[in-house]
Amino acid sequence: MKLKKLKKKSLLENNMNKELILQNTIKFVKEELKNAEGGHDWFHVERVFKNTILISKDEEVNVFVVSLGALLHDIADSKFYNGDESIGPKLAFQFLKTQGVTEEISTHVVQIINHISFKNSFNKKRLTFTSKELDVVQDADRLDAIGAIGIARCFNYGGFKNRALYNPEIAPNLKMSKEAYKQSTAPTINHFYEKLLLLKDKMKTLSGKRIAAERHQFMEEYLKQFYSEWNGEL
Repeated sequence: MKLKKLKKKSLLENNMNKELILQNTIKFVKEELKNAEGGHDWFHVERVFKNTILISKDEEVNVFVVSLGALLHDIADSKFYNGDESIGPKLAFQFLKTQGVTEEISTHVVQIINHISFKNSFNKKRLTFTSKELDVVQDADRLDAIGAIGIARCFNYGGFKNRALYNPEIAPNLKMSKEAYKQSTAPTINHFYEKLLLLKDKMKTLSGKRIAAERHQFMEEYLKQFYSEWNGEL
């Protein structure tokens, strides 16, 4: 009986410690992203975190790992650091170390950050890491790139980079390399075809696939309306 009480106490303390770490992570991310571009700010991270928790309900994953992965996945997005993809993972690992997170969990979280980005899909030979936790966080992040919010984020970033809304003379590039994707300055509408409309078929979890199908349809309807208005048909 005494052993059971000790185990129960230890489990309770462990859960309380995890909750404290998550709260500290939220504070850290909010501070780091306080001046971030509107599509990659704390509210984006918060939505991805909520999507992650939702998807996790139907998946057998380490909830602590996916929670940390979601909260830290965009801590230093390379597109805002001259394409340097090493800053985010390093910053996340250093932070997790200050929180006393085990090296095993920290390494898993860093691997999620390293592999979550859509641009990594251009070089499949280098995709050496897989895990159910990565699948969950990646689907959660991709869901925020499609649907109504995905459209809003897309145009927000296009405005941030002073890109044209649409140019009928510039066709989408469907055969880009990773570097070409990172350097692209194409009109915002092109990004629908170069990324957003491709995400539905890249989802890996059941919940991700279901939600993505609905958001994908919304984007298709939006594009029909966009072209009708552009061409003076409505």
